[in-house]
Amino acid sequence: MRSFLKLLFFLGILLAALIVAGAWWANSPIALRDATVDFRVAPKSTLRSAVAQMQEAGVGVNADLLALLARWRGVATGIKAGSYSVRQGVTPEELLAKLARGDVTQGESLLVEGWTFRQWRARLDQHPDLKHDTAGLPEAEIASRLGIDGAHIDGWLLPDTYLFDKQSSDLELLARAHRAMRKKLDVAWSGREANLPYKTPYEALIMASIVEKETGRSEDREMVAAVFVNRLRRGMLLQTDPTVIYGLGEAFDGNLRKRDLQTDTPYNTYTRSGLPPSPIAMPGLAAIQAALHPASSDALYFVARGDGSSQFSRTLDEHNKAVGKYQKGGK
Repeated sequence: MRSFLKLLFFLGILLAALIVAGAWWANSPIALRDATVDFRVAPKSTLRSAVAQMQEAGVGVNADLLALLARWRGVATGIKAGSYSVRQGVTPEELLAKLARGDVTQGESLLVEGWTFRQWRARLDQHPDLKHDTAGLPEAEIASRLGIDGAHIDGWLLPDTYLFDKQSSDLELLARAHRAMRKKLDVAWSGREANLPYKTPYEALIMASIVEKETGRSEDREMVAAVFVNRLRRGMLLQTDPTVIYGLGEAFDGNLRKRDLQTDTPYNTYTRSGLPPSPIAMPGLAAIQAALHPASSDALYFVARGDGSSQFSRTLDEHNKAVGKYQKGGK
């Protein structure tokens, strides 16, 4: 009996020592390769595979001990995927809590209204927090992977500020922006005004991109849309410079010349009637709404006043006077 009690006593001491040692380990700093280590836990990772990914990144945590601690805490199967960042001094207890909460780090990118895909792509290509899966791919291939018909991506991505897990794919971000634009355009199209001169949502998207590029002040947006809608209805040429500039592509040097307006391209709305064949930029939601809900006006012309706003006119004579006043220094 005494031997049994001694054994129990010994086992109790051993268990207590193990608990103390485990608590000491769980609350001692983990060895890190650098002062701050970033790592990513892939979706559907087990705890052990997550530890392997952490160790590869430079987090020197013991897989067996962390697994025991996770089972003790009841979170062995509750590890969240995503991007994480840990600093010198982090303990196994803190690391496990971070993984269980899904306390991920995120990157951020602002995709600007009125920019072209070429401009967006240049920004994303320089983003340090993205994995650049589209590097070297032609635009037509990216469009195909996004499920966009045709080779033109312009217009099909929704401008917004996008948050993402660090080191996630730039293609995933573009796919999110495309899904968002599809959804927003479908909703806006279903609530459009009657008798607009568009046959499809895509034509409305083209118009929205023109409105986006031609609007200097937000309060003028519906009037700008009204001018172009009125011109379409009357069969007039749209005569909008941004479409000509888009058609010039990289050949545009910042100076739009008379010969550019006279040189026929699919995007020259001085030489071709109707809408251009594709959007010329990424329109925001406000531009889409303006294209589908233009102001009630019979204006056919507008000219920039020089302060960001526009002067709208119903007749060519009124327009010429406005041009003389605001662009030629007339009185």
